[in-house]
Amino acid sequence: MSHKQIRNIAIIAHVDHGKTTMVDQLLRQSGTFADHEKVVDTVMDNNAIEKERGITILAKNCAVTWEGTHINIVDTPGHADFGGEVERALSMVDGVLLLIDAQEGPMPQTRFVTKKALALGLKPIVVVNKVDKPGANPDKVVNAAFDLFDKLGANDEQLDFPVVYASGINGWSSLEEGPPNEQWGPDMSALFNTILKHVPSQKGDPAAPLQLQISALDFSTFVGRIGVGRISQGTIKPMMDVMVMEGPDGKTIKGRVNQVLTFQGLDRVQATEAGPGEIVLINGIADIGIGVTITDPINPTPLPMLKVDEPTLTMNFCVNTSPLAGREGKYVTSRQIWDRLQKELQHNVALRVKETDEEGIFEVMGRGELHLTILLENMRREGYELAVSKPRVVFRDIDGVRHEPIELVTADIEEQHQGGVMQALGERKGELVNMEPDGRGRVRLEYRIPARGLIGFTNEFLNLTRGSGLISNIFDSYEPHKGDIGGRKNGVLISMDDGEIFTYALGKLDDRGRMFVRANDPVYEGMIVGIHSRDNDLVVNATRTKQLTNFRVSGKEDAIKITPPIECTLEYGVEFIEDDELVEITPKSIRLRKRHLKESDRKRASRA
Repeated sequence: MSHKQIRNIAIIAHVDHGKTTMVDQLLRQSGTFADHEKVVDTVMDNNAIEKERGITILAKNCAVTWEGTHINIVDTPGHADFGGEVERALSMVDGVLLLIDAQEGPMPQTRFVTKKALALGLKPIVVVNKVDKPGANPDKVVNAAFDLFDKLGANDEQLDFPVVYASGINGWSSLEEGPPNEQWGPDMSALFNTILKHVPSQKGDPAAPLQLQISALDFSTFVGRIGVGRISQGTIKPMMDVMVMEGPDGKTIKGRVNQVLTFQGLDRVQATEAGPGEIVLINGIADIGIGVTITDPINPTPLPMLKVDEPTLTMNFCVNTSPLAGREGKYVTSRQIWDRLQKELQHNVALRVKETDEEGIFEVMGRGELHLTILLENMRREGYELAVSKPRVVFRDIDGVRHEPIELVTADIEEQHQGGVMQALGERKGELVNMEPDGRGRVRLEYRIPARGLIGFTNEFLNLTRGSGLISNIFDSYEPHKGDIGGRKNGVLISMDDGEIFTYALGKLDDRGRMFVRANDPVYEGMIVGIHSRDNDLVVNATRTKQLTNFRVSGKEDAIKITPPIECTLEYGVEFIEDDELVEITPKSIRLRKRHLKESDRKRASRA
């Protein structure tokens, strides 16, 4: 295959703006798979959590052929917490398709990935998606995209971007606007042709020394670790001797490539050789890692290691020490948890892990709550059992002054909820940057707020907006410490005894607050069983049973009324807890507990 017939593009967008659906249509219309075959949503988002949540977490590759040109497409996550995935994906491509919802316009995560793409000098193609839905305003969205590029420091060439209007779900695209409620173009050919015209082809020399940077990792039980990356120059063949280098000054090891595979549609096909511009998968090198360069052993030309933004949030992962530990999990020891975290580090480049002074406690740093809770959710599904602390932000000392991460928050809410949301964000040290009503009863608020202020805010926001609000945030910068931020307003109900919860006990506690537990659930001393209706913690008898007597009074046997419990999910628990509390995570249960289970220990710790 001639290197002039290759194009490498990444699709970047905010969460739920239609990236994966667009890839589905591109695969269909290029003839990669027929209409009767399963849709790409189930193939590209192939992780169980991705299917459940409907979001892309891991960057994935596929390829299509259009008019004799091989187009490699990288589907990237839209959430800033998975920024490490985005940065790796962008290192493999020569152009980006920026997908923007025709109604919502550019959102914070759009800003994040676009900033990365512009900084790398990539020229964007703006695709205004969902132009056929009610409320679409393509002109406004294109102007907003131009303003965004300008703010992010785009050069003149990047500001002169081509625009394609599309409806991913209906499978058509057009270079011109058409009348509303009609199809503007016959199929996706306008988008394909724009890609061929505006995305540069690879300029590398096939005869030069090999230079292949690994941007992603995969694993196979048959061939071991697989490296995925783009060839900058040179040619790679199976059974070829190579040098693996960690940047110009890092360590080097010799290796031999076993197989070379390329993407064709959603499949991987073996190749006899691959040249510049091709995105390939190679196996046979055991110590391959992200960012390393596979190069010629005689004339090595290593590339600099990939740079990834530093983590902004940290949590402690601890061995589960509760009385119920070890009943549900398969992996419960500190060594097993440590080994699993080390395995995660091999491909999760935005993660940092270190041991602490206390035995069985590891400090894990990531890009946000979602980044860390997805890791925890994967671990519990694999059979791990552990406890985690409240997330804390990563502070930095700059010139002797303590700085903290500041987030840019966009809240899309109904006007009737505006007062409550603005008050809540103000209490969390948020500064209003922009307020924009859409003229249809909704308003968009933009705030700059310390990352500390957003921990635990999602649940409060959903309550304030009756579930109708949309909120998204993105790391903006480090600024001097903003002072104390208030924590949770309510105390908790704590079990005083080990045992099983009875309906009778729940009935007696119903007026004290909302419960997390149901009848017949096991509880232990120090476990949090509910939210107190007041601001102090209360130790309660959750295992109380009914006294059996032969004394009967009218009304004594009235039915016990119980309010349904709060569903305690992993995200809810992590956001809810305070510094002296932990979330106990097992394959079957999520429980909340105090760090010190005995009341005497808690009192001693509060005096210290």
